[in-house]
Amino acid sequence: MKMSMRLTAAAGAGTLLASAMFCASASAATYAADPASSRLEFTGVQAGAAFKGVFHQFSAAVDFDPAAPASAHIDVTIDIKSEDTGDKDRDDTMRGADIFDVAHFPTAHYVTRSITPTATGFSAVGALTLRGVTKDVPIQFKFASAAAGATLTGTAELKRLDFGVGRGDWKNTDWVADAVKVAFSLNLKPKT
Repeated sequence: MKMSMRLTAAAGAGTLLASAMFCASASAATYAADPASSRLEFTGVQAGAAFKGVFHQFSAAVDFDPAAPASAHIDVTIDIKSEDTGDKDRDDTMRGADIFDVAHFPTAHYVTRSITPTATGFSAVGALTLRGVTKDVPIQFKFASAAAGATLTGTAELKRLDFGVGRGDWKNTDWVADAVKVAFSLNLKPKT
């Protein structure tokens, strides 16, 4: 949040607001995703048939208090080289220069800008940086506290061509659909 203070009285009000925001943020629990029990997967469509893939390596840091979602923060970094659809030829192609180009763009990064409650959970808007392109991607998710931490599960949908994922023949949406669905299930452990 950027604020422009022009008057001394306004500066005092701004200090109170900043202090209140800090207190709300301080009450949020801080978690990290347990990589062994968390999952990040995607579904694409090739030649009219759906296929699924997973990213085996990623990290997620979550600061979240369900009572104060405006102060929450989710930050995810994905190792694109860990992509796996169970088909070696397809995976080699996807890691190549025309699709993910992992030699030049080995990671993707998602960080939330805002989180709001919904009737069924929460909605967030965050910036996804993939293949050197940054665009906002909304996610829908649910958060549940547990004795040993929490779980965060949700979905998103994006268009691969918005990020330049698909060059040359792979840009043709008759062969590979533009829309990609993402699903995630994070088992969160408190940070110590």
